Amino acid sequence: MHPSALAKYRPFPAVSLPDRTWPDHMLTQAPEWCSVDLRDGNQALPQPMSVEEKLEFFDLLVRVGFKQIEVGFPSAAETEFNFLRRLIEEQRIPDDVTVQVLVQTREHLIRRSFEAIAGARRAIVHIYNSTSPLQRRVTFGNASREDIKRIAIEGADLVKALVPTVPETTVVLQYSPESFSDTELDFALECCNGVIDVWQPTPTQKLIINLPDTVQWTTPNIHADMIEWMCRNLARRDSVIVSLHTHNDRGTGVAATELGLLAGAERVEGTLFGNGERTGNLDIVTVALNLNSHGIPTGLDFSDLQSIRTVYERVTRLNVPERQPYAGELVFTAFSGSHQDAIKKGLDLRAAELKSGPVPWGVPYLTIDPQDIGRSYEAIIRINSQSGKGGVAYVLDREHGFDLPKTMHPQVGKRIYDLADQLGRELSADEIREAFFREFVNLTSPLDVTDYELIHHTTERGRVQCKAIILLHGEQLSIQGLGNGPINAFVQALEALGIKDFKVTDYRSHAVRGGSDASAAAYVQLQHQDGRLLWGAGVDPSIEMAGLKALVSAWNLLR
Repeated sequence: MHPSALAKYRPFPAVSLPDRTWPDHMLTQAPEWCSVDLRDGNQALPQPMSVEEKLEFFDLLVRVGFKQIEVGFPSAAETEFNFLRRLIEEQRIPDDVTVQVLVQTREHLIRRSFEAIAGARRAIVHIYNSTSPLQRRVTFGNASREDIKRIAIEGADLVKALVPTVPETTVVLQYSPESFSDTELDFALECCNGVIDVWQPTPTQKLIINLPDTVQWTTPNIHADMIEWMCRNLARRDSVIVSLHTHNDRGTGVAATELGLLAGAERVEGTLFGNGERTGNLDIVTVALNLNSHGIPTGLDFSDLQSIRTVYERVTRLNVPERQPYAGELVFTAFSGSHQDAIKKGLDLRAAELKSGPVPWGVPYLTIDPQDIGRSYEAIIRINSQSGKGGVAYVLDREHGFDLPKTMHPQVGKRIYDLADQLGRELSADEIREAFFREFVNLTSPLDVTDYELIHHTTERGRVQCKAIILLHGEQLSIQGLGNGPINAFVQALEALGIKDFKVTDYRSHAVRGGSDASAAAYVQLQHQDGRLLWGAGVDPSIEMAGLKALVSAWNLLR
């Protein structure tokens, strides 16, 4: 922003609350949740959902575990009205789910809303009117505080009078001083207490006072101060549920909600993945999974987050960003080499510790176990030019079943991420496997083994003779050697040919997980007479042949 533009802005005033208590609180239980995807979220879509799409989304919200769902603004449009009537008349609302309808505090709209909820087992009628100085001046033409307060009280009076017209429905009143976020606290309190006086809630029949952070004007700590001040001063506090409805204009919707809960709120309204006006509403998925990450149950089931995201993206025609907390495609992915190495070590250590019984989650860089929300470890580590040796080894192990020796990681890692740097992009798991085979596995130039035979000596226990046919620089040769195993015998054959300029310093082998035609992998490390150490790999149905191919690959790499 240009410095000359700053003169038009002013800091938001702080709340005088020197004895605030919320900073010392901890979140120990989940709030009541209310999804507003079908109303607040729907009105923010470039192309609002059809009735059939809203029905699918409603069913999704029920499966996730929402017990309160704002289904629309039935007095505003026939589509909204008909959707709610269909839910009721087709008995699509489970007995433990309460539908919520939003309505301005205007008589004809409230009456129409009661026509919409008739026959529902339980419904929240959510009335609101704008209360902030800016709204009073701009929207209502300099309306007085008394004028605005009267609107709230008359709306509550009308709702109370209409309750007997829907005898089959338990009606819960919810009131929002809309634009609470920039309303004077004393005036917001006057409006809320005026509604409370009309409704006369009790501890068993509570009223919901919703305090919307309609537009984020300030930092989350000031929002928390505002919530704590209201919680202290609301009439009949034991008969009132204080609810939060944060937007995300400053990018702090989640933080404002979490601090608001510390400050005494008991209920949260929001949407899946934060869809809403402007920069969006609160992302309920993030807040709920944040609580889960501290071991707090929420009543919401995000164990298959990908399928939830799939439905959401189809019916809203929006995309969840790649870096969206928990749900984004890349949030459990590490490209950095040091991160990859730490994650791999953490996962390996955890697997070992779990053999002795349950242990708390603790893997570097991963706040939760991706498997708990339907993600898989295979996607965690991905390879580009910033990646390291541990990440490449992780992908080869988890994706393709090759358990490389630890000291082989730097050699393979450097080759692979050099390739990624050359291409200027991420490498897929299959590309990593192809590059590994191209650079390290079953190398045949200048030396290749085309056939071999092992003869186990009966007179010298443990000794074997290796007879092999090789190609060296294109020339076919027959060689043989005697040793204490296939590898050693082949080395003796190379020495007899005069081409042994190394010593074998390490050998490993294993069955390839998920392998079919190539079921064995072997790794041989050679030290050249000039001091260089290099690994080669071999893959073959025969474990013995895999070892020979690994030795030959290493010999070729030393050239």
